[in-house]
Amino acid sequence: MDDHDMNELNARLDARRKGYPPAAAPCAPGRIGERGWNLYRDDLSYPVAVLDAGALEHNLRWMQAFAEARGVVLAPHGKTTMSPEIFRRQLRAGAWGLTFATVCQAGVGVRAGARRIVIANQVVAAADLDGLAALLAAHDGLRIWFLVDSEAQAGVIEDWARRRGRAAPLDCLLEIGVPGQRTGCRTAGQALALARRIRASGALRLGGIECYEGGLARGDLRRDEADVAAFLERVGAIARDCDREGLFEDAEILLSAGGSAVFDVVAPALRAELSRPVRGVLRSGCYIAHDHDFYAGMLRNVEARLGLETGGSLRPALSVWTMVQSVPEPGLALLGCGKRDISHDLSLPQPVGHAPRGALERRPAPPSWKLTALNDHHAYLRFDPGQAPAVGDRVILGISHPCTTFDKWTWMPLADDRGGVVGAVTIHF
Repeated sequence: MDDHDMNELNARLDARRKGYPPAAAPCAPGRIGERGWNLYRDDLSYPVAVLDAGALEHNLRWMQAFAEARGVVLAPHGKTTMSPEIFRRQLRAGAWGLTFATVCQAGVGVRAGARRIVIANQVVAAADLDGLAALLAAHDGLRIWFLVDSEAQAGVIEDWARRRGRAAPLDCLLEIGVPGQRTGCRTAGQALALARRIRASGALRLGGIECYEGGLARGDLRRDEADVAAFLERVGAIARDCDREGLFEDAEILLSAGGSAVFDVVAPALRAELSRPVRGVLRSGCYIAHDHDFYAGMLRNVEARLGLETGGSLRPALSVWTMVQSVPEPGLALLGCGKRDISHDLSLPQPVGHAPRGALERRPAPPSWKLTALNDHHAYLRFDPGQAPAVGDRVILGISHPCTTFDKWTWMPLADDRGGVVGAVTIHF
C-alpha cells in the first residue's frame, strides 16, 4: 500500500460531512465503530444514508458464489459506490477485477488495489488517454481495457499515440450495441471491420468483446429473457467471427456483459467455445447495495427464472434515515431529506420503516405512507387519517437505483440490526 493509499485509508471524517454529528470530534473511518453511536439514539445528524452491514456482507458473498458456480468472474462496477473500502472487500471476496466508467474513477480503483480494470466506456480525450498511460506506467502488472466502437475513435487514439510517441498499444474491448440505445457497433459488419482495424493498429490491442444488455430489460419475465438471450447470441456470433480471423491478441479472450438486472440470463452466455480460453466477465455493480424498487422488481424475475424463493437472494442494504420536522396540515408531513440526499431518477423513494421518537427499534411504515415530491432538502410524506407521524419520528426511506444515492454522500455509516454504528465507508465521486 503506497502513501496515497494510507492517506486515503486514514482520511478523517468530521462535521463538514453531512450525516456526521456536528458536535463530534473528527474520526478516522476505520475507528467509527469505537464511538458507540446508535441510530435509534439519534447520535448521527439527519438525514443520513446508512448501509446495513449484514445485508452488505450477504450480497457480497451471494453474488461472488453465483458467479463462481457458473464459471464466470466478477468485475463489479465501481461507479455504483466509488468506495475504496467496498472495493477492497469485493477484491478480497474473490472479484477478478473492477469496472469503472471513467479514467478518473479507474484511478480510485487502482489505489484501492485493483490490478485488472475494465473501463466500460469509450476513452477519447487526450487528457484521459494521458491519464491511462500514466496509471499503466506507475503500476507494474496493471491491465486496463476500455471500449472501442468506431473507426473514428480508433483514429483519434492512433493520432494521440503518434503525437505522444507511444509505442506500446492500449488494451481494448470491441463494444457491441443495440440500435437506438447506448454506444456500441450496431451491425456485425461494422464490428468485424473495426476489429480488423484494431488488429492492424499499433496503438490498440483487441482483448475481447463487450456489451451492455441492460437497456433490453424492461421487467417482463419471459420477454426480457428472450430479448437479452437473442442479443447475447449476436454478440457471441461476432466473437466467433473475430476468433476465426485471428483478431484477438491475448492468450485468453474476454467476453463481458453488464448483468445487474438480468445476470441469470447473462452469465451462461459468457462461456463461449472459442479457439483459446474465454474469460467470462460479469460487471454487475448494483448488487452490492441492491434497492427497494427497480432492482428489487428485476430480482423477483431472476429468482423466478432460477427457481429461488422470493427474497432468497440479494437484500436491500442502503437506506436513508430522515426525521419528521413538521406536520403542517392534515395528511402531510415534511421530512428533512431531499434531492440532495437520495435518488429520484427512476422513482421517488418509498417509506420502508418507522421508528417513533424515542423508540429503540423500527417497525414497517404504515401502508398509506407515500412520498409525493422532493425539494432540495424536503420530502413530502402523505398519509391517511389516523396514520400521522409525529415531529421527531424517524422515517427510513428505501431507494430505487443505488448509484444515484451513493453519489450524494462522501461517507456512509455501517449499522448492525440494532442500529449500532459498527463502521464506515468513504465515497469518492
